[in-house]
Amino acid sequence: MSQHVLALCGGVGGAKLAAGLAAVLPPERLTIVINTGDDFEHVGLSVSPDIDTVVYTLSGLADEVRGWGVADESWQAIEQLGRLGEPDWFRLGDRDLAMHIARTRRLRAGETLSEITADLAKRLGIGPALVPMSDDPVRTKVETEDGLLDFQRYFVAEQCHPVARAIGFAGAREARPSPGFAAALARKDLGAVIVCPSNPYLSIDPLLSLPGVRQQLAELHVPRVAVSPIVGGQAIKGPTAKLMTELGASVDVVGVARHYQGLIDKLIVDEADRAEAPRVEALGIAVDAAPAIMRSQADRIALAKATLAAAGVAVEP
Repeated sequence: MSQHVLALCGGVGGAKLAAGLAAVLPPERLTIVINTGDDFEHVGLSVSPDIDTVVYTLSGLADEVRGWGVADESWQAIEQLGRLGEPDWFRLGDRDLAMHIARTRRLRAGETLSEITADLAKRLGIGPALVPMSDDPVRTKVETEDGLLDFQRYFVAEQCHPVARAIGFAGAREARPSPGFAAALARKDLGAVIVCPSNPYLSIDPLLSLPGVRQQLAELHVPRVAVSPIVGGQAIKGPTAKLMTELGASVDVVGVARHYQGLIDKLIVDEADRAEAPRVEALGIAVDAAPAIMRSQADRIALAKATLAAAGVAVEP
């Protein structure tokens, strides 16, 4: 029986590994669950940044240079909105607007985020199941020295400059895992859980905050493998290292392992961090080393294969 793979992800790093997994696994064997704690409303539109990053990356539409949004983008609409006095601190590109308009219209018509995401992904030629973590609103909040900030205000408007003291997820207690997420966790043919190299605090913790999810992951009897977003004491991308420092964690693969302790069996670290293996293994987590910086699709595929091999999941030739 072919083993199904559940990938947990968000952000650019998560999307890149998800693309690698999608390239080496048949679509029916992969479910990608995506963080929605970043979601918010901007100029009247429902924006799901992590979902869109995964959709654009897997469909080949992503701007690989900028690292977010759509390639060959223009900005006339948001610039005109700014002239009209509307908030323009969150840059919505002209091509990107289509996704938010479609999502907003369909949400208002009564469709769920899961239904909308699945249909839009299919229309863009994506095979694996793309699943929001929840159809209920969960919103990441960053408690800083300057006060409590909505995630996008902290991340985009403030460029992560305020010192973080804690991170919370408003609405998580009342939310439910999406039907696709719940079904993937309960699959009898589930062969592995892959935690992508996403920000543990901002992209993976929102998923874990949903009722029952952390416990289910802790109790699974399948290989659970995470890929470190920290290489050589630095974040591959984004504010991971800064957040780890401010929240009292060590900025290294040991800090990543400690954050996931009890939820993963193995951590993939970059070759540069191979010497840290004994410290990670002391936490009860096995270690494999592989090139973890994904500059090309070939890099994504190589890391995906290494991650699946670490999980004991066969890749069909």
